[in-house]
Amino acid sequence: MPDRAAGALTLIIGGARSGKSVHAERLVSACPAPWSYIATAQAYDEEMRERIALHRSRRSAGWTTIEAPLDLAGAIEALPDGQPVLIDCLTLWLTNHMLAEHDVEAECRRLADVLSRPRGRWFVVSNEVGQGIVPENALVRRFRDAAGRLNQDVAAVADTVLLMVAGLPLRVK
Repeated sequence: MPDRAAGALTLIIGGARSGKSVHAERLVSACPAPWSYIATAQAYDEEMRERIALHRSRRSAGWTTIEAPLDLAGAIEALPDGQPVLIDCLTLWLTNHMLAEHDVEAECRRLADVLSRPRGRWFVVSNEVGQGIVPENALVRRFRDAAGRLNQDVAAVADTVLLMVAGLPLRVK
């Protein structure tokens, strides 16, 4: 593990409604403000708008929200040194690139490279999608495989990996 006097990367991963985002918000809030929240979600329908509103409602003063549905690496690179940041979430970001028919492998490599050099306390949320059955749909299999590779790449460069289960963080790394 490289010497990271200037920063540290924590990956918070888990299934749907496992408590990933809430736990990540607590971890970031324990750092000195100001905090950045890099959001990757896009509101394509009313249900997603409600989810985004719920996430926003939990953030108090001291948070700056940066929307980066596609250029996540660029948004991270633009952060000031030492800034605590919550990136939520990698699987929505990956979905955005797949729907836009971008070069997913190249985008994932670029993101993993940026995340390997944290310049502050960085917390990244992602979904664990590989614990279920093999999907029948080819697109969903492609997504599951790409998400699994991305999660592995980010976990490899992370200082800490937490697996969320029923609201409880389990330290994996």
